[in-house]
Amino acid sequence: MTDIDLYIRPYRPSDARALTDLFYDTIHSIGPLHYTAEQVAAWAPLPKEYERWAVRLSQCPPYVALLDDIVVGFITLSDSGHIDLAYTHQSYQRRGIASALYEHLLVKAAKQSLQTLTVDASCFARPFFEKRGFEVVRENQTIRRGQRLQSWRMALTLLEGCAGS
Repeated sequence: MTDIDLYIRPYRPSDARALTDLFYDTIHSIGPLHYTAEQVAAWAPLPKEYERWAVRLSQCPPYVALLDDIVVGFITLSDSGHIDLAYTHQSYQRRGIASALYEHLLVKAAKQSLQTLTVDASCFARPFFEKRGFEVVRENQTIRRGQRLQSWRMALTLLEGCAGS
């Protein structure tokens, strides 16, 4: 993140709609690169489920990335070290936003003394996490709305005292 001024902050309930839009819009624009139209529709069914997402986001509040007051990405970290959600706005891909969110998450993981991070990575997220040292633990085949969605459970062992450095 050298050429843009990115601000990362904790989730606010007022972010719920923007994060829901970011998730759906990104899945529907980037998803077809790796998944069928039917799989994309099952992953992010329309109409958008704003109320369900507001509840989901409040249960594991993400870190939110803003660029000029525009929400451009978010990432979650559970108390157990699981990254459930990691998304970058479709119009801001490949600008270092996901990397900056991940680095922010590493600092938080170190403060929580987490020893392992896990993620269920999609086809397009898997290379991102592999580049950061995550290894595939198993392949997942999730059935959602009658469609089989492939992902991979990945894990990274953090060296005590070295997370984020």
